[in-house]
Amino acid sequence: MRPIILGVVGDSAAGKTTLTRGLVRILGEDQVTAVATDDYHRYDRKQRAEHRITPLHPECNYLDIMSQHLALLRRGEAILKPVYVHSDGSFGPPVYVDPKPFTIVEGLLGYHTQEMRDCYDVRVYLAPPEEMRRRWKVRRDTSRRGYTTDAVLADLDRREPDSAQFIRPQERYADVVISFREGAGGPNQLDAEIRLRDSLPHPDLAPVIGDGDRGITMTERDSEVVVNIAGEIEHDQAVEIEEVVWEKLHFASHLRSERLGQFTVANELQRSESLALVQLLILFHLVTAKASVALGSEGARRDAEPAEATS
Repeated sequence: MRPIILGVVGDSAAGKTTLTRGLVRILGEDQVTAVATDDYHRYDRKQRAEHRITPLHPECNYLDIMSQHLALLRRGEAILKPVYVHSDGSFGPPVYVDPKPFTIVEGLLGYHTQEMRDCYDVRVYLAPPEEMRRRWKVRRDTSRRGYTTDAVLADLDRREPDSAQFIRPQERYADVVISFREGAGGPNQLDAEIRLRDSLPHPDLAPVIGDGDRGITMTERDSEVVVNIAGEIEHDQAVEIEEVVWEKLHFASHLRSERLGQFTVANELQRSESLALVQLLILFHLVTAKASVALGSEGARRDAEPAEATS
């Protein structure tokens, strides 16, 4: 059976790795092939400076090879994947990647072409508020990638035109758009807005949401359902909502785990109920897609490409 492919796209430091790391923990590392599209950069850090091009620009990436590799992985075939080393901006030796039951592809330009979009069973886009994303990027790049704060801020300004032109427009191709933002719970208990589009069949959460007094609300608009989860939602209330999803995943009960929603802050393990619910919804789509393929279908997708915007 072919692998199930999840795409997680968003701008730099949007939270892609935090989200996907939890999914890998639940599914099991032996069940997941992880691919970062940053590995397909055409230029290293020094060359990008010389060419005055950012890694967000399509011409700074081997999108044709990325597309070819995604198609091979979807067919269950191995690839020889390039490697980009974030710590110093260089390239390492390529690695042999043998597909596993699930493939998680995260990066900047994963939905840029039709050919790539056609490879995914589930498409997620992360869209945190820009101010918060900038803070996250400063914190990450200064602590892990050897940049100074001034250098990160200057780089963010330099990247903004490419973010606006190439990264943010990809949101329109996502089945699930996730926006974490600070609320009453503070920086470690983020609120989550989840936009569920009708390109995939989503679980019905209406029976347990009520009128919003449980820390979660749901509204419908156009072709999507918008679910808002308070960061300070009580554990018992979150569990009640999770049970609705797990009931629909009764055939995958072996995946139940307390590790949903876990993340680290300064090497300290913490848990977010809103993150756990987001990860569970994505897990729902991965597992149901796998079941659909096992029954002989191409998957659970039912969308057509959105019409191109006109000016």
